[in-house]
Amino acid sequence: MAELAFPLAAKLIERLSSIASEEICLAWGVQADQQKLGRTVSIIKDVLVDAQEKQARNGDLRSWLQQLKDVFLDAEDLLDEFECEALRRQVVRGSGTTRKVRRFFSRSNPVAFRLRVGHGIKDIRERLHDLKEDKNFADLRTVHHHPHLGDHVRENMNTTHSFVRASEVIGKNKIVDLLMQQGDDHQGGDNGTVCVIPIVGFGGLGKTTLAQSVYNDPRVEGSFDLRMWQHVSVDFDVNRLAKEILGSALGTEINERLSLDQLQAQLRDALKDKKFLLVLDDVWNEDRTKWIGLRNLLIERAKVGTKILVTTRNISVASVMGPVVTYINLEVLSFEDCMKLFVKWAFDEGQERKHPSLYEIGEDIVRKCRGVPLAVKTLGSQLYSRTDEHKWKLIRDSEIWELEREGDGHILPALRLSYTQLPSHLKQCLASCCSVLPKGYIQFNSLNLISQWMAHGILESHTELEDGELYFKELWDRSFFQNVKDYGLHYEFDMHDLIHDLVQSVAQGESFTVDSAGTKGISENVRHLTILKSAQNVSTTLQKFKKVRTISVWSGKNIDESFLSTCISRFKYLRVLSLFYSPWELLPSSIGSLKHLRSLYLARNERITALPNSICKLQSLQTLILVECMNLKELPRDMSKLISLRLLHFTTKQSSFPENGVGCLTSLRFLSIWDCSNLTCLPRDTIYLASLRTLIISNCKQLDLVMENYQVIPLRLQKLGIRKVPRMVALPEWFQGATNTLQDLVIQDCENLEALPGWLTSFTSLRMLTLESCPKLLSLPEEMHRLTALTKVWIVDCPDLERRCQRDTGEDWPKISHVPNVSFE
Repeated sequence: MAELAFPLAAKLIERLSSIASEEICLAWGVQADQQKLGRTVSIIKDVLVDAQEKQARNGDLRSWLQQLKDVFLDAEDLLDEFECEALRRQVVRGSGTTRKVRRFFSRSNPVAFRLRVGHGIKDIRERLHDLKEDKNFADLRTVHHHPHLGDHVRENMNTTHSFVRASEVIGKNKIVDLLMQQGDDHQGGDNGTVCVIPIVGFGGLGKTTLAQSVYNDPRVEGSFDLRMWQHVSVDFDVNRLAKEILGSALGTEINERLSLDQLQAQLRDALKDKKFLLVLDDVWNEDRTKWIGLRNLLIERAKVGTKILVTTRNISVASVMGPVVTYINLEVLSFEDCMKLFVKWAFDEGQERKHPSLYEIGEDIVRKCRGVPLAVKTLGSQLYSRTDEHKWKLIRDSEIWELEREGDGHILPALRLSYTQLPSHLKQCLASCCSVLPKGYIQFNSLNLISQWMAHGILESHTELEDGELYFKELWDRSFFQNVKDYGLHYEFDMHDLIHDLVQSVAQGESFTVDSAGTKGISENVRHLTILKSAQNVSTTLQKFKKVRTISVWSGKNIDESFLSTCISRFKYLRVLSLFYSPWELLPSSIGSLKHLRSLYLARNERITALPNSICKLQSLQTLILVECMNLKELPRDMSKLISLRLLHFTTKQSSFPENGVGCLTSLRFLSIWDCSNLTCLPRDTIYLASLRTLIISNCKQLDLVMENYQVIPLRLQKLGIRKVPRMVALPEWFQGATNTLQDLVIQDCENLEALPGWLTSFTSLRMLTLESCPKLLSLPEEMHRLTALTKVWIVDCPDLERRCQRDTGEDWPKISHVPNVSFE
């Protein structure tokens, strides 16, 4: 789509201008070619605004724009060659052992580079020339102003809303009453021990919201021994569901290697003699055999009164789970209810009365939403705090409302409108990266998403991770993410299925999910691949593509040995490689040839024992995730050569860090040391600390945070998390270096922490303080009132401290009485 082609063109022009004057470009004689290419891109860019306005009803123009995007993306890959070579030379020049380093990198051949890059530039120029000569280009007019380039992320990032207040959820009280009934032979299922209550309605009506409101109702909470929530989606895998339900019942992660018999025994034991409520959210399964298989595991020893609440789009799904007490059929909201919802999202409380003309336009917009809450919510949040009447009219009068509607398409025009109103950088965030998030999964991690935005060049500044968090909050604020949980140091979230459909539609064939359905009709120019565990013959499937930038494997159990070799040999411009739960003990050394790779995820690969040192050839690498690699013996020895590394999250068995390793990473912004049970000290080199914005240390039982030869190190830390570090009796003195910058401090499960230091009250930027499971903490420092920026204090499972901080009555309450949000939950 044109709204994606425009920022790509603008970025290309900027990069072409920058690279044209660089040493590499001058030395290898491609300056003139790049300048000509830049002029051609500029001419095309100027008509893209007009193309955006006309494409909705012009299929030929949309096809032309898709071809243009493909050329722009190929040009990006080509320009990356210059940056990769510049980074390689930087490492060679900066090393004191130049001969050894040159052998490590195997020097580039300048003649070969000149020929390859020169040919690539010529090819792109010819393709752009053909597109410029196309009749679609001839019909476009030049427009120099892009309507969304001036849009910026809103400054107020803390505004959030509830979908619908609990008291206003339609049908809630009826469901609560049904759940409160004890159940008998006339109401229940087999053995009178289970009652199924389905909530049925098409996408966007708020089924999940209603179920959440019921689930969290105090009356329901007090009526069941156990409550469990399970998102199901399309894949009704009984073993997977049983494992996840068991984890929910026990409040812990379940060993992946449990046999089926072990799993069934543990689940029955966990539910034995309990009256429980289980919510099965978003069920699509119509196979009664599968349902009975799961049901029998759940109800064998359950107490009378046990209930199962189901949300589904299809009444036939509910029928296979019968017998049921009743169906809760959700209908569209009335116009009056929709207007109430719209006002909550579009205006601050009471402000609608000050803008009667906007309110009147809002009525027209709400009528076009046809009673669908999700449509009302997304457009309302899009217009929040905007008082420009022209902006509201653009949404009301858009031709997008007239697009063909299919299936749940009655909502897609509203969602597409919310997308078209986004600033260009947020459109790229959704289309380039959110499209690889698999549909139906829950609890995505904001850090993983942000690092992918960074890998694809959407975050351009020197504060990429911080900008990424602002982008995330903006998309959350505009309702593209839901069920967001703030963990202080990161967020977890999911996406509504219809938002996922929207993102897939705007990605226009650039993203593809490999499952059991095959690849018929898919373009060979796909850039982003998601591989699910149901995928078969994956290595063969990869042969159909040639320009892949992202490969995201969500379960490596079905991946054969040739998979990684195919990725490395075929996808030279791979930027993101994500391999969760993969079966390899060792990665091939050839991974060092992926010089464009920027993000490498190897989380939860328990079989990996070592990484090849060739990983350190990846000078473009920005993110390296090795968390929960419990058998990884150590990090590669040449880590200091990863000069672009911004985010490092790892688990290893090593007891200390070698010199010239992690401690020399001057670009590091985020460091997480996780489950390193043998680690005794932090890196002796302290250069890395100067650039860090986030430091997380978790479950490091032998770690001593005290530094030898202590001195105050100037720090820029904004977020600090310390969890399960039993040797920490007091906060280390060197943390004082973050006095002017620290915003979030989270301390959890530090059983020997005895007191917080008085100097903590000089951290005037501190906004959030979390103290959890620190039983020896008795009081807060004096002069906490100096922390005027502090807005949230959570004190959980610290018995004496909780007692002293109780509102109005506790001895320490006056110290934090100025804090707006104090919680003990």
